[in-house]
Formats: sequence, structure tokens, C-alpha cells
Amino acid sequence: MIGKCIILCAPSGAGKTSITKYLLQQNFGLEFSISACTREKRPNETNGIDYYFMSVDDFRLKISNNEFVEWEEVYTNNYYGTLKNEIDRIWKHGNHVIFDVDVKGGLNLSKFFGEKALSIFIKPPSIKELEIRLRKRGTESEETIQRRIKKATLEMDFEKYFDVTVENNNLEDAQQETAKIVSSFLLKQQ
Repeated sequence: MIGKCIILCAPSGAGKTSITKYLLQQNFGLEFSISACTREKRPNETNGIDYYFMSVDDFRLKISNNEFVEWEEVYTNNYYGTLKNEIDRIWKHGNHVIFDVDVKGGLNLSKFFGEKALSIFIKPPSIKELEIRLRKRGTESEETIQRRIKKATLEMDFEKYFDVTVENNNLEDAQQETAKIVSSFLLKQQ
């Protein structure tokens, strides 16, 4: 049986990863789709769990071999993508796929999977609050923070293309609201 897809998208720092982790703890039969990327691994991340970290050359080879459902060069030589074999792995387990991706990737996935997918935009209360959250992480340089804020400002314009929006003013409330939306979608027959 081929399952459904839950696509969580948001500007960096809006809370999509925290909400994704919460949804995975619920009994929805969800399994996380691990994205591939070429960015540097952060100290708290593990290859094959948080991302499949690879070199730019390896990523480009997979592009030329048509091994991605979707991919994007987010910044110069900084690629992210969803491997086809990752989706197959999850569906073979009989689970539904949950994606934690950027906005452009989410739109591409939504288009690819059609009615089998629910796309959810996680919206921060404001760009200023987003900047505060990014700074609290303590994992990125000032240049990276500024680049992420600039990108987030552009990404907010794409909210209207998603099936549902959840505003993350309070993480616990946003988690519970998203769980209700996801549960309803997964229980709906297609």
C-alpha cells in the first residue's frame, strides 16, 4: 500500500522541526523523510538521522542520475533534496511520509504527490520573532542569520499556496493544532 504524505514547510526558525518531532511521537503511522543536503553538519546532528550529508559532487551526481523527487540549490553550492529511495523505504514499511522541508521543496513535493499530500505552512508570528528564535539557537553566524531572514521574508509570500497554515505563536498550541489537522487528513479516505 502506498501511503500519504504530510509536508511541513516554514521559514527557518519558525518551528517546523519541533512540530515534526511532536507529530512523530503521535500514533499516526508517520515516518520521517530524511532529506539530503550539502551544508555543514551542525554539532547536534547525525548523518542518516537528521540529514544525509553529502558532498556537492555526490549530490550533483544523484541529480544527473534522476535520484531525487525534488531538489533545490538553496544557496550557492548548498543543495537540499528528497531522494526517491527514501520515499520507497518508508512506504515499504507501510507508513505515511512526513517531510520537514523548505517552502520551495514543499511546493514541489505537493505538486508531485497531488491528493496524496497535505501541505502545511508553519507561520512565525513575525519576522522579528523569527530573528530572535534564530539568534537563540546559537548555531549560526551573523551572515547566515541575515541570509535566513532575507529568505524568510520572501518565503512568507508563498503561504497562500499551501493547503493549511498554522501560526506558531506558542509551540505547544501549534503542535496540537497541527496534530488535529494531520489526524483528520490521514483518516480521510481517498
